[in-house]
Formats: sequence, structure tokens, C-alpha cells
Amino acid sequence: MAQDPKSAARTGQTVAKGRGKRSCPICGKPTDDAYRPFCSKRCADIDLGKWLGGTYAIPVVEEDGSAGSGGPDDD
Repeated sequence: MAQDPKSAARTGQTVAKGRGKRSCPICGKPTDDAYRPFCSKRCADIDLGKWLGGTYAIPVVEEDGSAGSGGPDDD
């Protein structure tokens, strides 16, 4: 029977995730639990560099009529 993750944390038991071993999103090698979801510190650092360098970006949709919307800068 599956166990509630919260109760497992209290008892110190681990709960199976129900998904198989994933591969590193940078190089494709099997992941290492110490650097999950990556296989190594090197791949984790490469990914961080992509975020900091702007290679990855989360798209933002600006709403029309945002000027005078009652935000903190509107006086």
C-alpha cells in the first residue's frame, strides 16, 4: 500500500516515486541522486549558467492597459 509522503518523512521512511530513473537534461547520462536532476556538478553548473546568462527565459505576457492599474508606483 502506498504511504503518505508526510507520514513517511516523520517516520524516516522513503516513498517510491513511481517513475523510473531519468536522464540528465544536459548530457543524457543517468542522474545522480546527489545532483538530481543532473548527473554531476558540472552539468548542474552548466544549467545554472544558462539561467544566469539568459539562455532560458520564462515568457511573460503583458496585459493591455497596465498603466494606471493601481499598482504601488501609481500615485
